[in-house]
This record gives sequence, C-alpha cells and structure tokens, in this order.
Amino acid sequence: MKRIIPMLAAGLLAAAVAGCGGKKESDTIIAPKLEKKKPSAPIRMQDYTQTREIEWNGNRLVSEIRRTADDSLAMVTDETGQKFVDNSIELVVRRADGSVFFKKTFTKEAFDQYLDNDYRKTGILEGLVFDRVDESSLRFAASVSHPQTDEYIPLIVTVSKAGKLGIERDTQLDTSSIEEEE
Repeated sequence: MKRIIPMLAAGLLAAAVAGCGGKKESDTIIAPKLEKKKPSAPIRMQDYTQTREIEWNGNRLVSEIRRTADDSLAMVTDETGQKFVDNSIELVVRRADGSVFFKKTFTKEAFDQYLDNDYRKTGILEGLVFDRVDESSLRFAASVSHPQTDEYIPLIVTVSKAGKLGIERDTQLDTSSIEEEE
C-alpha cells in the first residue's frame, strides 16, 4: 500500500502536467476571403435647384442655380471601378423685371486651372451655392469633389456689377459663424 500511494500521486501529477500543456496555439489567423465588391451602375447625384432673392445696391435680383447629372460629360471612375456621372450647373441671375443679368452653365472644365491632375481625373462638379453680396460682386461657393467623400476643392465664383465672371480657389477657412458667436 505504501507503494500504491506514491505511484498514485505520481500518476496524478503526470496527468496534471499533461493537462496543462494542452495543444499549442497557432499564430496563424484564418479569415474568410474578402470578395471584391463589384461596381454598380453609374451613380448620379440628385438634381437640385436653389432660388434666392438678392438685394444688391438697391436693386432686387433673383439667382437660380440648377445642378443636373449630365450624361454628355465624361464619367469619373473611383479606385474601386465605380463610375459616377459628372454634373453641369446652370447659374442665372435675373433683374426684377425678369431680364437676364448673367447666365452661364458650368462644368468641371470651367475650374480646370484650379484643379490638380487627381481632381481633373477623378473629381466631379458637386455644387454651386449663393454665398453673399459684396459691394462689387455677387459671391457664390463652388466645389469639385471626389464622389461620395468629404474631399473637395473649394472655389469662389463672383459676378461683378458689369456681369463679368471671376473664379478663384478658396484659400480661407469659413470662420464667420465662429466669429459671430463670440
């Protein structure tokens, strides 16, 4: 019996050591294969119209902006192969009597000199909106963007009292709302 207890203890100890060792874990991670999403039909931005009444140097004007997904323009393709229809935007400014003071249809090409090669190739004309009246011009904000992202090039479009068009890249941060709150 004296021999059975040490043998039993040795057996339990061997079983405990064997149980603790277990199967060695692998460092290999097995993940399911990701299937590349296939591009869908070309994506079109929703058409919109913005009409604003403007008071400028004692005169009443109305600006109307119409964005349209334009099938006549070259499509843009993103890095996944998804195609996007580019937009054209028409700006019409009318006098109080209804006569046209200014009218132009913009495409991305109107802003070409302010874009880098990436935006020329993969950007779309996203928007044009009325911003404000300066003493010498009507000011509009425009943007050329990478579709479905927050990446864009901000642009300023101005129309002078003589009806002359001006375009420049917007380099100022819009902080007017912050300044007004202070």
